[in-house]
Amino acid sequence: MNEAAIGILSELNEAPYERIDVNAITIEKPWEWLRKGWADLRRAPRFSLTYGAVFVAVSLLMTLGLLADGMFFIVPVLAAGFFLVAPMLGIGLYQISANLEAGASVHFCQAREAWQRNAVQLAVMALGLVFAMLVWMLASILVFALFFHNPVPTWEHFIPIVFLSGQNNAFVLAGVLVGGVIAAFTFAISVVSVPMLMDRPVVGVMTAMRTSVAAVRRNWQPMGLWAALIVLFVGLGILTWFIGLLIVMPLIGHGTWHAYRDLVPRD
Repeated sequence: MNEAAIGILSELNEAPYERIDVNAITIEKPWEWLRKGWADLRRAPRFSLTYGAVFVAVSLLMTLGLLADGMFFIVPVLAAGFFLVAPMLGIGLYQISANLEAGASVHFCQAREAWQRNAVQLAVMALGLVFAMLVWMLASILVFALFFHNPVPTWEHFIPIVFLSGQNNAFVLAGVLVGGVIAAFTFAISVVSVPMLMDRPVVGVMTAMRTSVAAVRRNWQPMGLWAALIVLFVGLGILTWFIGLLIVMPLIGHGTWHAYRDLVPRD
C-alpha cells in the first residue's frame, strides 16, 4: 500500500464521529430554496452559467459519442446515473453560494477551493457516489437481461417500443423499482453531506452522511418534494438535449446550499 493510501486511511480513522442535530422544516421550504438559488444565479451569472455550460458540453459530447458507436441504449442508464453523482458535481456552485452569503468575492475555480478545504473526506464521499452509480449500472444490466426479451430496437424506436408499446411493462417496472431504491438511498446520504463536508473541514464523511440521513428522516415530506423537484427540473434539462442544464444545474446547485443551511444548525 502506497503512502497516499495509508495517509487517507489514517485520516479517516482519526476523523471523530459527532452527532449533529438537524432542524425541522416546513413543506414550503423547497420552493424557497429554488427562489434563493435563482437569486444566487442572478447575482453571479457569469460563474454559475459557466458551470452549467460545462454540464451541457460534457453531457452532449458523451451522448453523441455513444450514438456514433451505436451504444444508444446506454444513454438512459447514464442519464439516470447522473442523478447519483450530481451532488458531488455541484461543489463549485455550493462554494459560490457560500461566498455570496458571506459577502466574499466570487471567482472561477471555486470547486478547487471547496475541495481543498476537506479533500480526503470529500474524496471518500465522491468514491461512494461513484460506487452507487456503478451499482446502478450493474443492476440495470441485470434487469435488462432478466426482463427484456425482445430485440434491441433502433434509436428512433427505442422509447415507443420500450416504454409506450405495453410489451415491456415488467422490464420498465423492475427498472423503476431498482433505480428508485438506489436513488432514494443515495439522495438520503448525500443531500446534506457534500455541502456539509465542504463547509466544515473538521467533519468526517460518516458524520456528514448520518446527518444527511437524519435530515431526510425528520423532514421526509419536504425532502421528498425537494427530490421530486430535482428529478423534474433535471429531467426537463436532459430532455432538451441537455441545453436546459445550463440553467437547471446552477439553480439546483445553489438551492442545495440553501437546503443545507436550513437543515443543519450553524456552528
